[in-house]
Amino acid sequence: MPRSLKVDVNPTVFKWLRVSSGWSKEDVSKRLKTSVDVIEAIELGDRQPTLRQLKELSRAYKRPLAAFLLSEPLDEPPLPKDYRMLPDKKDVFDKKTIYAIRRARNLQEIGGELLINMNISISPNIEHVTLSKKPKDLGLSYRNIFNLNLEKQRKFKSSYALFNYLRETFEKLNVLVFQFSMPVEDARGFVLTDQNPNVIVVNSKDSIEARIFTLLHEFGHILLGETVIDLPFLSFNKKNKIEYWCNQFAASFLLPKTYAETLFTSEKSLTDERTLKRLSCKYKVSKSMLLYAMYKQDFITKNEFERKLDKYKPSKKDQKKKKETKQSGGIPQDRRCLTEMGHKFVSMVANNYDKNYITYTDALNFLSVKSRNFEKVLAKAKQ
Repeated sequence: MPRSLKVDVNPTVFKWLRVSSGWSKEDVSKRLKTSVDVIEAIELGDRQPTLRQLKELSRAYKRPLAAFLLSEPLDEPPLPKDYRMLPDKKDVFDKKTIYAIRRARNLQEIGGELLINMNISISPNIEHVTLSKKPKDLGLSYRNIFNLNLEKQRKFKSSYALFNYLRETFEKLNVLVFQFSMPVEDARGFVLTDQNPNVIVVNSKDSIEARIFTLLHEFGHILLGETVIDLPFLSFNKKNKIEYWCNQFAASFLLPKTYAETLFTSEKSLTDERTLKRLSCKYKVSKSMLLYAMYKQDFITKNEFERKLDKYKPSKKDQKKKKETKQSGGIPQDRRCLTEMGHKFVSMVANNYDKNYITYTDALNFLSVKSRNFEKVLAKAKQ
């Protein structure tokens, strides 16, 4: 096969695949080791890409090679509403974030088909509310619904155990919860409610305590029927009423006012790092969550709150440091699958496979695992 084999592609499709994947012309030119002029010529229809270039972009965009041969761009669901409140970045997302959204959309569609095959409802088992509903009262109500009291919260062996408990409880409400990697400074989570089943995605790069808060925050958006992407972070900025409402809901769920008052009254040096670390480990909430509760209950001043809070905001520097300290080799594929997909989705795939609604190849593709790990994934999902 000639090295420079040209491929006839629709220039509109070529551009759509680039833009919808979050790549600039400069990004593509660097990836293909060519000039921006060449990319512009392809998008204008004045030049044809080579097969080698399309294969490289297929890997880069994480799109099938066949996508470049479409006669016209596909109609894809819109991106979630941007509630991140980032200056100069409205509706501008990192490539990894866009891929996470696209992946979640795909799994949402697959999940719906799997549930329908089993004659199971695809709608969430919840009652929607409006902003007029007091978020603090609703947070307390859901603590009761989830059978979560302070003693039970404290007795979880780790924050991961609490996260898994909440995740499985949401899954029982017919809400799928995925964990995907994105730059933390770009997005901590997003939620898809415009189609069923509803989906929550939290950032696997974030600290586990932050993920717990994001999980509750995004569930607040489900209760409101909102499809959004955001950076849940506790502050007193009421510019976005919906984000503020979801923050109040999550905070009230994780550390109700009556518990906070009792907890902080018995403590000295509340803002000391050792105190924050101990309370965070004990009750499986983030340090910023503790500081927020301290300020709301008048245990610390606003200046103290804001000064300490700045220390826990996500940054690129923190992510770089975390990446450098991460052990090589990564986690086993079967464990990664369950961490990303959750027990409910894996079980849905397994049940459909057992009933011959999907093929073995379908099951592997849906779970993004290799054949040698398939049985391990199913075994862990049944534990």
